[in-house]
Amino acid sequence: MNNVMDLNADLGEGYGIWRLGDDVALLDLVTSANVACGFHAGDPLIIRRTCAAAADRGVAIGAQVSYRDLAGFGRREMEVDPEELCSDVLYQLAALDGMARSMGGRVAYVKPHGALYNRACRDEEQAGAVVAAVMAFAPAAAALPILTLPGSALSRVAARHGVPTVAECFADRAYTPEGTLVPRRRPGAVLHDPDEIAARAVRMATEGVVTTIEGGEVRVGARSVCVHGDTPDAVRIAAAVRKALVEAGVTVQPFT
Repeated sequence: MNNVMDLNADLGEGYGIWRLGDDVALLDLVTSANVACGFHAGDPLIIRRTCAAAADRGVAIGAQVSYRDLAGFGRREMEVDPEELCSDVLYQLAALDGMARSMGGRVAYVKPHGALYNRACRDEEQAGAVVAAVMAFAPAAAALPILTLPGSALSRVAARHGVPTVAECFADRAYTPEGTLVPRRRPGAVLHDPDEIAARAVRMATEGVVTTIEGGEVRVGARSVCVHGDTPDAVRIAAAVRKALVEAGVTVQPFT
């Protein structure tokens, strides 16, 4: 049983007049905030306010770095030269950390978003670009941890360079038998029932397994569980997950 679990969510994903999700309500529930850095969502004002609210609550701030894809919300796979991708990730990381520090916090970890997350889980070249950016931001001895799926290409590349990773699982996403996330275009890829999601989170924490979309089981040993802030009823889902974890004897606290 994992007696300690981080609860993370994607936040700051509005843009201009558009608002997505209830960031303030979620910040009262999660222990880590994956803050959009402006490439898939977020703008300077939203980033500033999100960092300030997270710092006020003692919530860990993570840089949710993405492909440069505002129109597609960072969920379209893109072919990006590794040097360019490294520069894009470093730019996002440095910008968010500067904003966070001005609000009394700091960036404590890195989490790729959407298509970049999934690509870096299987593509060592793209994973290498993310790791190179993290190392450019701080030497390996002080490198920020990266959230990723257990056993991913990103975790392997990071390990070779001495960059720490933290295994993550997803309470509100369907899994393949291989332990990867079911693509969002497939029916059933995103779960919406708070009770079902909470039960999955507890099982992931206490047993280290999850039922796949095909009905089997796959191991997902993790230190952090994610709920998405842009799904309908995100606050209700996060509250259900946190309550269920605590009732199951799991301490909910950040991994950083």
